[in-house]
Amino acid sequence: MRLRMSLAGVKDEAAKFAEAAKSANMVALSRRIFCDHLTPVTAYRCLVKEDDIDAPSFLFESVNQGPQGPNMGRYSIVGAQPAMEIVAKENMVTVMDHEEGQKKEEFVDDPTVVPRRIMERWNPQSIDDLPDVFCGGWVGYFSYDTVRYVERKKLPFSNAPEDDRNLPDVHLGLYNNVIVFDHVEKKAYVIHWVRVDRYASVELAYRDGKNRLSFLMSKIQNIDLPKLSVGFVDIRSREFRRSLTRATMSREMYKKAVLQAKEHILAGDIFQIVLTQRFERRTFAHPFEVYRSVRIVNPSPYMAYLQARGCILVASSPEMLIRVKKGKFINRPLAGTVRRGGTEEEDIALEQELVKDEKQCAEHIMIVDLGRNDVGKVSKFGSVRVENLMNVDRYSHVMHMSSTVSGELQEHATCWDALRAVMPVGTVTGTPKVRAMELIDELEVTRRGPYSGGFGGVSFGGDMELALALRTIVFPTAPGIVSDGRPRRRREWVAHLQAGAGIVADSQPDEEQRECESKAAAPSLAIDLAESAFLC
Repeated sequence: MRLRMSLAGVKDEAAKFAEAAKSANMVALSRRIFCDHLTPVTAYRCLVKEDDIDAPSFLFESVNQGPQGPNMGRYSIVGAQPAMEIVAKENMVTVMDHEEGQKKEEFVDDPTVVPRRIMERWNPQSIDDLPDVFCGGWVGYFSYDTVRYVERKKLPFSNAPEDDRNLPDVHLGLYNNVIVFDHVEKKAYVIHWVRVDRYASVELAYRDGKNRLSFLMSKIQNIDLPKLSVGFVDIRSREFRRSLTRATMSREMYKKAVLQAKEHILAGDIFQIVLTQRFERRTFAHPFEVYRSVRIVNPSPYMAYLQARGCILVASSPEMLIRVKKGKFINRPLAGTVRRGGTEEEDIALEQELVKDEKQCAEHIMIVDLGRNDVGKVSKFGSVRVENLMNVDRYSHVMHMSSTVSGELQEHATCWDALRAVMPVGTVTGTPKVRAMELIDELEVTRRGPYSGGFGGVSFGGDMELALALRTIVFPTAPGIVSDGRPRRRREWVAHLQAGAGIVADSQPDEEQRECESKAAAPSLAIDLAESAFLC
């Protein structure tokens, strides 16, 4: 399929570009195309080849549970070849400007000041004919340990557990090339953002931007689309087969940590604490094959395949960490879980069982109070609201109680202030939050890294939406290729699956250990399916 604009269309686009450039230094050029020949998965593979595992890039998708079952989210977003990257390791920040060919390092107290400072130079065009979703900007992850930039005295890096993977604490790519799929209208938006003030004239900016957009178009309009392994879905692969025998803590170590946590709870030091452990599994399945399997095994509202520096994230998170849109700040905690039933009637009965569970309801209210406190830190006085309290949301395998806490950002506050206020959320720490995190430093043996942090995007206009990094598999990308005896050489990957349990006064160590193993087994099913489908 070839797409040509008429001469009149080109002139009209050039005139609109010039008009927008009078008041904006970030202007978008876009094309709308039919996407019945293309999927988000194939579009991603058009932009990033299978062996290019170090290329920062992303694929975001969403599945929401409706009354009649799962529904594909309206939008999917693909991005590759960032114009700039920000990589933070503790307080050292590296900024790589790929367009200018520059690399700078600086030592800062809080790395989030770096993208905030860069964004202050932007004045993006306001566009009505693009979808009301992320259409370009920063994409990446913030690790659990980014809280140490906020609580520098109580949670310094020097007190953190062992850093056995040496992954970045923050990785962000600046994506001025994105493809947004609209699954309702069956079309895709191919978008390129032009930084006008980097050019000698508006005409040069438009000409170069048009060429870059055409190059992006050519990649996804290639008649010879990349061949993906077909894969065969064996329903029996949904059964958990392989045990996760390797972990950062032995069963006895974890159960001892639970008992130590209970001592702090009984002493009144904390009310609750979330203790996690990391499991390990080796596989010859490629992380992208695992992601394709996640879409079948555990479809969720926040699904992501994210290639970053040092690791690849395969995520299927049910929970929003933070949303900031047009000055409104939203936090949506999930706490309280029950399995899905086999029928609608059984689902309803289990929902009633959940909302009548005094222990789970009490824990949920505690987390909501934490959320209100976090949102209130940077919201206008009197604007904090609990919009929904203890709704029951259905997901592919479980149901969660959710609440929505919102506020209006203070006049000079930005999404970065909101992120500092909320992260990490109480559902992955405990209460009181800071004291619980101090004890996590004492009781967990390795740093959490991306797990229980956040991943997502920050638009050129300053809107932010991040998901909580739960049900997230981390694949470190350290070098090394081995053969598994098949004609096609494959890399052996180490998959890290982390999970935790909320410890309260009456917690039983054996039960909490089993909960961790059960939670880690769920994403491991995707690896089972990937091996069954693609390695046979």
